Amino acid sequence: MNTFVRLVTLTLLTFSLGTLTACEESNEKKPLKVYILAGQSNMQGHAMVTTFERMKLNPKQAEFLKEIQNSEGKALELDDVRISAIGLSKDDNEVATGKLTTGFGARGRGDKIGPEYTFGIYMNKALKEPILIIKTAWGGKSLYQDFRSPSAGVFKLEGKETDPKVSGKYYRLMIKHIKTVLADINQEYEISGFAWFQGWNDMVNRGVYPNRSKPDGYASYGKVLCHFIRDVRKDLSAPKMPFVIGVMGTDGLATKESEEKMQKRYRGIAPAFRTAMAYPATLDEFKGNVTAVKTGKYWDVELSQLLERQSVINAKVKKEVGLAKGTKLSSEEQKAQRKKEDELREKLMAKEFTENERKVLATGKSNAGYHYNGSALTMAGIGRGFAEAMLEFK
Repeated sequence: MNTFVRLVTLTLLTFSLGTLTACEESNEKKPLKVYILAGQSNMQGHAMVTTFERMKLNPKQAEFLKEIQNSEGKALELDDVRISAIGLSKDDNEVATGKLTTGFGARGRGDKIGPEYTFGIYMNKALKEPILIIKTAWGGKSLYQDFRSPSAGVFKLEGKETDPKVSGKYYRLMIKHIKTVLADINQEYEISGFAWFQGWNDMVNRGVYPNRSKPDGYASYGKVLCHFIRDVRKDLSAPKMPFVIGVMGTDGLATKESEEKMQKRYRGIAPAFRTAMAYPATLDEFKGNVTAVKTGKYWDVELSQLLERQSVINAKVKKEVGLAKGTKLSSEEQKAQRKKEDELREKLMAKEFTENERKVLATGKSNAGYHYNGSALTMAGIGRGFAEAMLEFK
């Protein structure tokens, strides 16, 4: 038996025995509920667990934190929620399995979370029964090519078909992993839902979406996503499987103000793309079993505003003590220059920010804006949002 199969089998066999015992105690043998989470880097999750500290600085967020940590302020580890995840590392085929807890986000630089953490917590709280999460997420992947499903046909660029081995490669890897895990479950199960969280690589590709600045410039994304939903249901023999679409929400909910604050190259295209992402949920074909969640509602607005103010200070520092481009310094001169910049930055920060605001800045961010600033608050909100949407199907 190869390592991949052995890891999955050992984990799920243990899980199955625990599940059967729980069912026998209640004199009711229920099928094991299986939920699939798929997408690219934000489904992987780039929020370091250290950013949970930021939530302690706000009373409302602190109450939320208590729901997703134990009484000692540490990550929950759920005995009756198991996960099998693929795509978290640079190795496309590396699998991580175990009880649900933190650390099932993207690998590297410490424990991270994606939506899976709170999705599992809140599904477990609501259902009060064991569940299995299968997560398939690879960073930097597109729907137009990487996740392109069979009925959408081989991806064409300028009217010419691309390599069929590349087109749909990650769709096939996703289906393969899901089926491999399902085959190792030693009890009756049902595929109870699918959550999709992907989009950045499509939004920024001008070549694939040449009319992206127009209202319907991303219409093909919505159509390919419809193919994806149909094909996933067909390939998993789950014709009415509930499907949640996570609509991209970097920079928060779409408003005139948030649009103006986006990088210039994204202004005018993000709203059209979000509309395309939610398109399947508007169709009669998918009425009652496909829904869209606007993840912008979970964006950490306070942190974002503080980061904007901090960028203004950084610009002032650069202007006042920065060196001309191309200036060469010795190592000692570089050290002295950094000290000079740090002293001015500290002076300005102390003047412009409260102590609490500086703590939020110090603990709230662990990654870039396109990864929701690596905010555990945001990722935890999105995971809970996906769970709430999934439960609405009941």
